[in-house]
Amino acid sequence: MASTSINLDAYSDALVLLGTAGVLVPVLRKVRLNPIVAYFGAGALLGPRGVGSFVDSLPQLYWVTITDPGNIAGISDLGVVFLLFLIGLELPFNRLLAMRRLIFGLGGLQVLLTTIVISGAVAGLAGLDSAAVVVGACLSLSSTAIVLELLSSRGRVTANTGRASFAILLAQDLAVVPLLFFISTLGANTGAAVFVDLARALVEAAIAVAVIAVVGRVLVRPLFRLVAATHSAELFIATVLFVIVGSGVVAQQAGLSMALGAFVSGLLLAETEYTKALESHIEPFKGLLLGLFFFSVGMTIDAREIAREPLWMLAAIAALLVVKFAIAAALVRAFRFNWRAAVEAAALLAPGGEFAFVGVGTAAALGLVEPRTASFVLVLTAITMVLTPMLALL
Repeated sequence: MASTSINLDAYSDALVLLGTAGVLVPVLRKVRLNPIVAYFGAGALLGPRGVGSFVDSLPQLYWVTITDPGNIAGISDLGVVFLLFLIGLELPFNRLLAMRRLIFGLGGLQVLLTTIVISGAVAGLAGLDSAAVVVGACLSLSSTAIVLELLSSRGRVTANTGRASFAILLAQDLAVVPLLFFISTLGANTGAAVFVDLARALVEAAIAVAVIAVVGRVLVRPLFRLVAATHSAELFIATVLFVIVGSGVVAQQAGLSMALGAFVSGLLLAETEYTKALESHIEPFKGLLLGLFFFSVGMTIDAREIAREPLWMLAAIAALLVVKFAIAAALVRAFRFNWRAAVEAAALLAPGGEFAFVGVGTAAALGLVEPRTASFVLVLTAITMVLTPMLALL
């Protein structure tokens, strides 16, 4: 009888993920801890740079930690893909059109001004050139998942604070696409100036989105009409997953990112008559997918970075919060919101966001940012994200 080899590492890591989602997070929610923060903290604690680093000396930790991130690399990649798909699904073009002044005016200025100020500070202190722009752009973003959940739980999404925050978050989410192109262009070492690279990235993004959108519009709607005629929920869900992952794979084969393809597919599906049915079927998976994404993000954090340069870390945290708060508050007030809404929105948007991990991680993999600098920026982002619920309480 032939023996079957079983990869116990993959099974143990899957158990840790499922245990975090099914046991640890519900327990932490009982003490009113934000679930996203719970996933994030669990990843940092149980990952290879947390308790998992002690497995060699304490083998008993094997079944409660993740020692090899490669075993769940596919899951973490899908987490990013599904997160961008969900963002695209919430961005129908009629909503973008109705909020265009706030999104592209208020939100666009927030991203641009914050990137300029932080990039200048990083270039002056660390002596970086193009890498400073990448770091500044990544740190200018805020956490869409955490902020929207905090606003939703308090019923403030439609209030002035929610409208201003939502517009800026939408602009930031849209900025992620050209930002990823920009990082990829810099990594190609074209030798062109930074702003030339940025312009090229924007043009390439527009062309790629147009091509995927046209092809998707021709194929997606007939496909969903065919599946809807079967009245099968299982086939509908399978088709949705096929479109999400398939568009991501096609985008990747074209030299783009899977996340970009998923984002565009979300935009396309937001414009179909099946949007409501799609949301109702995907909703049960939404929290888990986002949780897995934040868990994988948490695993990238090296808490020893805090002990390595504690004073610089504290100074960077304070500087980031103050700079982003001041810029956001001034801009929200300039767009004729009252001071209370301006202060509240600025407090929610001052911390870093999840896409800093995607951007900085990609830049580090391409050699644009040194590993030590990338680690410092990721820990800085992580700490400020954890502070978001506390700032909301203030």
